[in-house]
Order: sequence, then C-alpha cells, then structure tokens
Amino acid sequence: MDERHAVARLKRGDIGGLEALVQRYQVEAVRTAYLITRDRAQAEDIVQAAFLQAYRRIHQFDDERPFAPWFMRSVINQALKVVTRNRQISLETVNGNSPESLGERLSDPTPTPAERAEIQETRQAVWEAMGKLPPEQRAVIVLRYFLAYSEQEMAEALHCPPGTVKWRLHAAKERLRTLLGSHESLEELTNG
Repeated sequence: MDERHAVARLKRGDIGGLEALVQRYQVEAVRTAYLITRDRAQAEDIVQAAFLQAYRRIHQFDDERPFAPWFMRSVINQALKVVTRNRQISLETVNGNSPESLGERLSDPTPTPAERAEIQETRQAVWEAMGKLPPEQRAVIVLRYFLAYSEQEMAEALHCPPGTVKWRLHAAKERLRTLLGSHESLEELTNG
C-alpha cells in the first residue's frame, strides 16, 4: 500500500493505514531516535509515541506533502526532549547496545581482518565523537548523513531557519573533525 493511500485510510479512522506506515517507517525512525538518544529502549518508546501522535493528529497532516518529514519531525523533537531532559548521556554500552550497532552502513560486506579491525575502531571513534556533540548538533548529523535529508528538509524537521541548520551542521562537522582527528571523514563513513 502506498503512503498516500495509507494516510487516506488513517484519516478515515482505519487503523490499517497506521499499520502500513509503521511497516514503512519504523526502522528508519528507531535508527534516527537511537542515534540521537543513544538508548535503544528510549528510541523504541519515542517511535511508538510518535506513531500514536501521528494517529491522533493525522487530521492536521497536509495530504499534498510527504508523510516522512512530518512524522520524522515528531521523532526528532521527542528524541531531543529526552536527551535534553536526561542531559547525562553515557558513552558506555546502554541496555546491551554497543557502538557496533551504530548502523550497518559503516560495514563493508567482505572486509579483511585488518579492515574489520579498522572499521571497528572507526565505529568506536564515531560513536564516542557523536556522544560528545550537543543534542542539536547530533540531530543535524543524523538527518544529513544517516537519513540524507536536504538542508530545507532538515529546517522543516527541526522547526528552525535554514541558516540555523547550516550553522549547526558546520559546527557539528568541525567538532567531529576535531574529535575524530585521523579517522575518515563522516561523509566517507556514511557513503558505504
């Protein structure tokens, strides 16, 4: 079922529309929330709440626009609230989550043992560097490099002007560049 049909069903009160949207966006939404909160249980709770909010507020959704940015805005805002409220984010593994689960995009399908060791080292460095960013900067990195949002889509998702997005992205990249030092650039890591 396509997105527009699912939204139309949901607007008519048919819960099957929500089921289709959950199937389509849940993995991406959990990954987004996880990369911001760094806690899988919190990420899953955030996404579940975001889907419930979408169900309750679907009448506010403009059918002429894509669903993903509208929905992801809710996920990102909730993740930022959780992180801001908790302020103390651990760089250690949380609830069994580890830097290895940062994302399958960082893995090479057939790496040699030396390449695997280097990839693991890079994952660990990126994981730790991301944890040192303020939540707002972490969110723009996730949106840009893990979800491939444009600056305009990022501005809409974060409810801020494009200039603010550019500034946050620039500041985040500079901070990551400093923190990562000799490691590959974020662009190279996420293009794999």
